[in-house]
Amino acid sequence: MTDETTWLTPAAHQKLQEELTYLEKEGRHKISERIAEARSHGDIRENADYDAAKNEQGLMEARIRQIRRLLDQAEVREAEDTGRVEVGSIVTVADSDGDTYEYFVAPAENKVPGFLLASPAGPLGRALLGTHVDDEVSYEAPAGTFTMVVKGIRPFDG
Repeated sequence: MTDETTWLTPAAHQKLQEELTYLEKEGRHKISERIAEARSHGDIRENADYDAAKNEQGLMEARIRQIRRLLDQAEVREAEDTGRVEVGSIVTVADSDGDTYEYFVAPAENKVPGFLLASPAGPLGRALLGTHVDDEVSYEAPAGTFTMVVKGIRPFDG
């Protein structure tokens, strides 16, 4: 994986494809109808509905470009069981108080309910990558330095 490559589960890839299809077809159609309706209200220089619709159109087109870029640069695959933390791993960690948490180490586009997300680009995700069970990891966050022990690693299978 390169720095531009984004790892996606097959489910996340499918979800992005569906969102892109919706935005390119129904989303664009709906926004053009809103713009036409707002334009029919008269002078567009002082038409708040028209301005809002044009702003929404701009945001939607930016999201379309973002999704296209993600899909073009995506590495779509299932996570592997290598015995160490990799992108796509579910990692159980224990903090210094003994509390345990499960993190899904993956880019935000893979967010699934039931798991905390540790982005490989973030401090915790970077600290966890490459570790094994019983390894201690420390990372810097805005609230200070945190230390955790890796208690379990398994590939994400959703």
